[in-house]
Amino acid sequence: MEVLMKKHIKKHITDLLKDESGQGTTEYILILVVVVALAFAFRGPIEGIVGGKMTEITDKLTQFIP
Repeated sequence: MEVLMKKHIKKHITDLLKDESGQGTTEYILILVVVVALAFAFRGPIEGIVGGKMTEITDKLTQFIP
C-alpha cells in the first residue's frame, strides 16, 4: 500500500512539473512588465508628444466652439 501511495505521489508531482498551462500567463506578465518599463524609461518624450497633441486638439476645439 505504501509503495502504491509513493508511486501515486511521485506521478502527481511529475505531472505538475510537466504542466505548461500557466506558461501563457507568465509570458503575458513579462510582456506587460517590459511595456511598463519602456513607458517609464521614455516618460519625458511621451509626455511631450501627448501634451503637444492635447494642446493642438484644445486649440482646434476652442476655434470650433463659438
